[in-house]
Amino acid sequence: MELKDKNILVIGMALSGISAAKLCLEKKADVTVYDGKSKEQLVDSIKLFDGKEPRFVFGDFDYSILDNIWLVIVSPGVPLDLPFMKKIFELGIPVWSEIELSYRFCDAPIVAITGTNGKTTTTTLVGEIMETYYNNTFVVGNIGIPFSQIIDKTDKDSKIVAEISSFQLETIHEFAPRVSAILNITPDHLNRHKTYDNYIDAKFRITENQSKDDYCIINYDNEICRGLADRIPCNIFYFSKSKIDAKGIYLKDGYVCTNVHGAEERVIDINKLGEHNVENIMAAVAITICMQVPIDVISKVIENFRGVAHRVEYVTTVEGAKYFNDSKATNEDAAINGIKSMKSNTILIGGGMDKGGSYDSWIQAFDNKVKGLILFGETAYKIEDAARANGFESIYQVDNLKEAVDKAYTLAESGDNVLLSPACASWDMFKNFEERGNLFKQYVSELDKQ
Repeated sequence: MELKDKNILVIGMALSGISAAKLCLEKKADVTVYDGKSKEQLVDSIKLFDGKEPRFVFGDFDYSILDNIWLVIVSPGVPLDLPFMKKIFELGIPVWSEIELSYRFCDAPIVAITGTNGKTTTTTLVGEIMETYYNNTFVVGNIGIPFSQIIDKTDKDSKIVAEISSFQLETIHEFAPRVSAILNITPDHLNRHKTYDNYIDAKFRITENQSKDDYCIINYDNEICRGLADRIPCNIFYFSKSKIDAKGIYLKDGYVCTNVHGAEERVIDINKLGEHNVENIMAAVAITICMQVPIDVISKVIENFRGVAHRVEYVTTVEGAKYFNDSKATNEDAAINGIKSMKSNTILIGGGMDKGGSYDSWIQAFDNKVKGLILFGETAYKIEDAARANGFESIYQVDNLKEAVDKAYTLAESGDNVLLSPACASWDMFKNFEERGNLFKQYVSELDKQ
């Protein structure tokens, strides 16, 4: 693809936007970068261009910058219904995600993983399996490393494993992974997508350009995924916690099993797995089998897999109570899985930015495990109302995460768990879920030193 002397506008100066702009500059494009923040707020981001600076535009959007623009690259955090985005679409200017841009310059086969929950864990595990068997494997996307950042290091013999969000899928056009995976779909990001159907449609776009020789991995136990499988134009492998007739991955006699190669094969004993990770591991098995990784390699890597930070991550034990960081549980379903992973009485810390969902199912999943609910953030009152409506009364509201940890310390007894599993986004009080989780771990470690 030729970008030399093309006028390209990159919207958003988060990591993926900066990386996309740098790739376009390397390809000799004429690049303008816009961000609604001030120059003073973005000093550190500007430094990441290493002196190879595009034209910058900050603050209120100047519509004159659209003159002669050939292509717009939009960062995933930029809603497509903003007035200037509507104008861009009205003018007929192509709008791509950074994922689409990167795909146009990538000769390597791509594994692309999406879903409401489990994306990061599954992507991390698939990456570890692929890195063990193949040289030159890159793990990119929503997991933290922009796809465009590693393009110049890849060739046709490389392997790409990408975590892809619904926001990134909104603006793909030709993106076609060798193997796609839709782990699950439950209501999320409704503040952005407006309707559940829009969110579902965005997720299923991951398959729309795949061919009959490609593969899609689908969660058979998720009603939406199973019910819409006829949309998928390529080979389908299912994973399920129950035996399935189609080719796929399933549980049998205490083992993760596969029949993808014809005869049934055992992959790993489920007693070696955390309950909250079983579906993610099954998906990873299906994906890596499709990428021609031998079963024995897959099994060995899974046995040594320790999960990811901020996902039911054990922090420490303080006076007999175990503390767990599940900051990545940014929606109701993920938080339900966090509760299910607890084996004893639990003090639960929740709340944050409202993404437009309900909290009833989460509260109903407390199932006599949760002895106290500590709430903070934008959704605290909404969650408290839902909890009381569902008959749960042991509720404490605090002003911030530090107070939540301190309150949990006073409530917890030896043998209890304290679980940060917010069921909400972090952006009301934190930069991201990582900052929230790291602060939780810091505050807990301070308890341990008292």
